[in-house]
Amino acid sequence: MKITDTHTHLYMKHFDVDRDLVIKKAIFNGINRFFLPSIDSSTIHKILKLEKKYPKICFPMIGLHPSKVHPESLEKELNNIKKWLDLHSFISLGEIGMDFHLEKKFIMEQKYAFQTQIKWAKMKNLPIVIHCRKAFDQVFEILEETFPTTKGIFHCFSGTLEQAKKIIDFGLKLGIGGIITFKKNDLSHFLHKISLKNIVLETDSPYLSPDPFRGKRNEPIYLKIILKKLSQVYSIPEEKIADIINMNVQELFFN
Repeated sequence: MKITDTHTHLYMKHFDVDRDLVIKKAIFNGINRFFLPSIDSSTIHKILKLEKKYPKICFPMIGLHPSKVHPESLEKELNNIKKWLDLHSFISLGEIGMDFHLEKKFIMEQKYAFQTQIKWAKMKNLPIVIHCRKAFDQVFEILEETFPTTKGIFHCFSGTLEQAKKIIDFGLKLGIGGIITFKKNDLSHFLHKISLKNIVLETDSPYLSPDPFRGKRNEPIYLKIILKKLSQVYSIPEEKIADIINMNVQELFFN
C-alpha cells in the first residue's frame, strides 16, 4: 500500500538532524511521495535541493505564504516567484491564501498576493494549494471572483460541512491531516458525508502532529495514523481508501 503526503515541510530546520532517516523511514512504511510547499523565496533553494536528492519522491511547490506577506517586500517576493516559475517545473502554486490567525493585517496585500498567484497558476495550468486560517469568507470571496479558478487543495481543512461543500463546488479537494485525530474536532463527525473522491491526505509536518503525538514533531510516517482514522470515519478498509486517495492525487497533479 502506497500513499502520498501532499503537504510536508521536510526542508525546515526541525529535520536538520535526521532528515534522510525521516524520509527513508516513511518510504519503508509506504509513504512514497512528498509534496513540499514553499513559504517564501528563502525556502525555494532548500526545496529544490531535496527534489534533486530525491527525484520523483520529493516534489516542489512554489508560493508566498500569507503570513510572509509584508508591504515592504511583497513585490520582491512575487517577482522571485514569477522568475522561478519561468525557470523550473513545480507541481503547484502553494501554499498561498489568507491568514488572520493572530490579527487582521495587510488584508489588501494578502488579497493581492493570493489573486496574483492564482492568475499565475491559471497561466501555467498548475493546481493551487490554499492556506486559510480564520479567513474563510475572504478566501471564498476571492475564489468566487476568480472562478473557475483551477484545481487544487484546500490545505489543512478544519471548517464546517457547509464550508467543505462550498470548497468542493469550487473544484478543490480537502486536505485532511492530523486535526481529524484530535479528541475535540468536528471533522470526524461529518466527514463521512463527503465523498472520498474529494479528499487527499497530508501531515503538514513538522506541525499538527496527530494523536497520540500531538505537541511533538510531526513526520510523514504519521500519515498512516491519519489514514487509519479515515478508515474508521468511513468504515472502509485502509487499502481501499489509499487507492481512492491515490487516484485523487493522480488526477490533481499528474494528468
